[in-house]
Amino acid sequence: MFLGSMTKSNTETVSIPLSVPEIRGNEWKYVKDCLDSGWVSSVGEYVSQFEQKIAQTVGVGSAVATSSGTSALHIALLVSGVKPDDEVLVSTLTFIAPVNAMRYVGAWPVLIDAEPKFWQMDAEKLSLFLRNNCEVSQGELRNRRTGRRVKAILPVHILGHPADMDPIIAVAREFGLVVIEDATECLGARYRGQAAGTLGDIACFSFNGNKIITTGGGGAIVTSNRLWADRARYLTTQAKDDPIEFVHGEIGYNYRLTNIQAAMGCGQIEMLGKYIDAKRSIAERYEIELHEVAGITTMPAAPWAQSIYWLYTILVEEQKFGMSARGLMKELAARGIQARPLWQPMHSSPVHGHAEASNCETADWLHACALSLPCSVGLKETDQQYVIASIAGAAKGL
Repeated sequence: MFLGSMTKSNTETVSIPLSVPEIRGNEWKYVKDCLDSGWVSSVGEYVSQFEQKIAQTVGVGSAVATSSGTSALHIALLVSGVKPDDEVLVSTLTFIAPVNAMRYVGAWPVLIDAEPKFWQMDAEKLSLFLRNNCEVSQGELRNRRTGRRVKAILPVHILGHPADMDPIIAVAREFGLVVIEDATECLGARYRGQAAGTLGDIACFSFNGNKIITTGGGGAIVTSNRLWADRARYLTTQAKDDPIEFVHGEIGYNYRLTNIQAAMGCGQIEMLGKYIDAKRSIAERYEIELHEVAGITTMPAAPWAQSIYWLYTILVEEQKFGMSARGLMKELAARGIQARPLWQPMHSSPVHGHAEASNCETADWLHACALSLPCSVGLKETDQQYVIASIAGAAKGL
């Protein structure tokens, strides 16, 4: 057996990446059509087609394609009414993009801890912050300490699993706050039968190269608020009022997705169901094989969620396993396997560490213990078994 014969000498040339694109549909055909027709820039039929496919897949009225997930977040904040000096409550355990986007619009993040069961925004700490630290003044919710208006909540669905949105939506409605979903890692996931991206007022997706589907780079804003969608499309296309005379009514942004990227996206989104099935099969195999390894906690999934397991992530308990998560990462790298820790929590970030934050001990614990494993859609079973055997071997000092 391959696993039984694993030694240092026969692993030196192995290279198993964390998460890479899978190109197996009509991408070549659609991109060639762009090249043959000359429609390669930011106008063309594939942009509209891709937007329609996204809206249909998610189940919303409108989708606006953008140049990145970060640009989608920037525009979503603008169209939902977030102004300079407003505050937005956001997950501290996230990639930096949503917090950066808040600063683009002059708003301030308030960082909310993760909960320990499923690693998503802690709805209880969110509610406590709003009840204990805020008050209604002249019809607006304000942070007692800063005096700033609290305008929105931005939960980040991390790693392909949705946050527990019912209590988040409930407290948002109680205090009159907008809910902006960062669903960039969650295309195809569901919460209590409802698609991620349809749970709040507006949502964003990313199609970066490591996402479940990719356009190379790119993103999308989705919403059933037609006025918001129209404004998002206006702002992402340089706020052009007269395309002939080049009249611009306000400051806009060059955030358009190109036709050639959208063509790739059309091919990718046609494969989404198969790609999700592949991710879930990979997750099931990790769950079965790693569940009994001492010191390893496999990736959780709530009974109310259908995760897409975008990045399959484990927790490594150093004392029981025999090494830390980062020690295991180095050991796997020596065996040709790419793994990585979660993002530095935003309350520890050199650029956002000054932001107001709840007690973020869970995010700190997850950052110390979590390790994401190879889980590309095209990951071969033999390669995955090699990863599993390497983890088990590391635990035994082999």
